[in-house]
Amino acid sequence: QDAEIVRTRDPQLLAGCDVVVDVGGEYDPGRHRYDHHQRSFTESMRSLRPDKPWSTKLSSAGLVYCHFGSQILAGLLGQPEDGPVVTALYDKV
Repeated sequence: QDAEIVRTRDPQLLAGCDVVVDVGGEYDPGRHRYDHHQRSFTESMRSLRPDKPWSTKLSSAGLVYCHFGSQILAGLLGQPEDGPVVTALYDKV
């Protein structure tokens, strides 16, 4: 809600950010780093969530959706994150 959006590729500025998306050359969800531009990156929805069938390599937006989509949908819908409505909508999106 009170987040500041910073557009940069400066590694020193990125190091101070709480969440970094689509820059930085690093995928580390534990540190909230969601970039897919490394040559070694091969993650798909299936590799990160084996209960899902999709094997297309994820973009940075796909990584964010993979990790936070259910939580966001649940909040918007006022439904439980693991409930059937959120699960169905998550899979459709």
